[in-house]
Amino acid sequence: MLRLPFIALANLLLLLRTLLGAPFRLFAASHRPAYVRFRLAGDPPYREQRKPRFSLGGGSRPEPADVTSLERFGESLRLLAKDPKVKGILLEVEELGLPGAKRDAVVALLAEFRAAGKRVVSWAVMVDTDTYPVLCAADEVLLAPMGRLELVGYSAESTALGEGLSRIGIRPQFIRRGDYKTAPELFTHPAVSDIQRRTVESFLDERYATLVDAVSVARRKTPDEVKALIDQGPYSGPRAKAMGLVDALVDEADLPLHLGLVKVEEGKAPEDVEDTELEALDTYLETVPFPPVKWRRMKRKPRLALVPVSGIIVPGKGNAGGRLASTDAVVKALRAAGRDKRSKAVLLYVNSPGGAAIASEQILEAVQRVARKKPVIAYMDRVCASAGYMVALGAKELWSAPHAVVGSIGVFAGKFDTSGLMNLLGIHKTLITRGANAGLLSFSRGFTDGERAALEADIEEMYQSFLGHVAKARGRTKEEIHALAEGRVYSGLRAKDAGLVDKIGGFEEACRYALSLAKVAPGDFELKTYGAAERRMSVLRLLMGAAQPQTYSLCSVSWSLAGQERETLASLADETRWGAWLRELVREARGNPSG
Repeated sequence: MLRLPFIALANLLLLLRTLLGAPFRLFAASHRPAYVRFRLAGDPPYREQRKPRFSLGGGSRPEPADVTSLERFGESLRLLAKDPKVKGILLEVEELGLPGAKRDAVVALLAEFRAAGKRVVSWAVMVDTDTYPVLCAADEVLLAPMGRLELVGYSAESTALGEGLSRIGIRPQFIRRGDYKTAPELFTHPAVSDIQRRTVESFLDERYATLVDAVSVARRKTPDEVKALIDQGPYSGPRAKAMGLVDALVDEADLPLHLGLVKVEEGKAPEDVEDTELEALDTYLETVPFPPVKWRRMKRKPRLALVPVSGIIVPGKGNAGGRLASTDAVVKALRAAGRDKRSKAVLLYVNSPGGAAIASEQILEAVQRVARKKPVIAYMDRVCASAGYMVALGAKELWSAPHAVVGSIGVFAGKFDTSGLMNLLGIHKTLITRGANAGLLSFSRGFTDGERAALEADIEEMYQSFLGHVAKARGRTKEEIHALAEGRVYSGLRAKDAGLVDKIGGFEEACRYALSLAKVAPGDFELKTYGAAERRMSVLRLLMGAAQPQTYSLCSVSWSLAGQERETLASLADETRWGAWLRELVREARGNPSG
């Protein structure tokens, strides 16, 4: 009750500010823009991030036209759709890094805006294959005259280092459970296996078909015509226009003229017309006599807790600033979400290619504890594989985007025998042990028969435990799950058909469904995030410590599809170059891991 007077006072101040500014906005109403400019770049979040109450500054401020979240973008489009004086929007697209689910959400928002009788004009300088369907969601597609349309389809690269490592005296020794658990093949195979190739091809086929369908509908061409156009890419601006892939070539400075916002007087050349800026939403709001006001609510909005599990899942603690999901951070976030009485439900957002078995089981147990208190829904739009999928099993339901990478139920473990490299470098080590398997983790030699047998038994036990968790969560038998497992990887659509996820949908749908399970009435809600990504970690170091099956299970398909999963794989980037591999291995051989 103490907050009510403060809310009333805040609303009174908002009312006074609105009333005092109304005369100025009425005066400016005659200059209300017919088109409002938005700039869509990077990977804006689904929902607006809550800003800290007290901040010392730092970081770059967004430009006035920047789309800061899909939530805010949708609110802006719905506001503009109601104004009869607004003809439409100009959507400037630049270096998008959106996963498929977010691209679908943007396209849906633009379709809703167009259905209200408004016009969408898209414009870009550089357009890649992933970005082009977003541009095609507009009524008119524009490209800068010097621009490029890199419409070439999709590709993925799989690497095999086995032969190269053997040439420098390194013998990778990995044991896996499941032929489809292909992550160790990066080190053990001289060439990419047929299984890895077929798995990657299945994802490329799905994404390619979706691309062809989107372009075919938007540009009014047959699928065969679109395939032929893709095969002829990339395109310069003039070629793209000649082939009907864009509607016109327009410089940024000429966009107002192209949209009819500037009239060229008789006898004047277009270049002699005074420059006119396309206005952003903030400028538009200055011309609306009574713009929407965010009144302070007497009754708080229902809250949904968001707990991200992003990056490689590892045990222990971590420092902020990277792409790891440490047990300590995620479990603490889950406990906080469970304790928060205002959070009626929890959305577990999983974006992980896998990680440590023991860490994922700890997080799974924490998810299950929270799920006994309030509804928990797991959502995946990029990668939810191996240990990442294990974590998601604690939720009441699993929701996936159509083309997310899902599954990879399997186990591997191993180490690198660097004895050949050490001999080349003139380094001599003597391993002295007490206990038959005490030298299991040593890099100075390979596994003995006894060590290999012990590790194989441990891996089999881990695999059976993994099957048991999945079978219990999905209401199936271990035999049924085994037929779907052994490292097999699925898209969200195929995972739904296989019974590994419950529903295909978008982020907002999953959020609202989670709240509906808590019997929260449909409407606006607040999203509060608990936890964050952790410190960076060398993937090489992670795998070199993988002789224990407690550190297993990365999904190599997500590595190969790096073009589509940049966020998940960015932490791997520095470890895929020969120089980095060799330097790290030499440091290990010299007994100086820190260099």
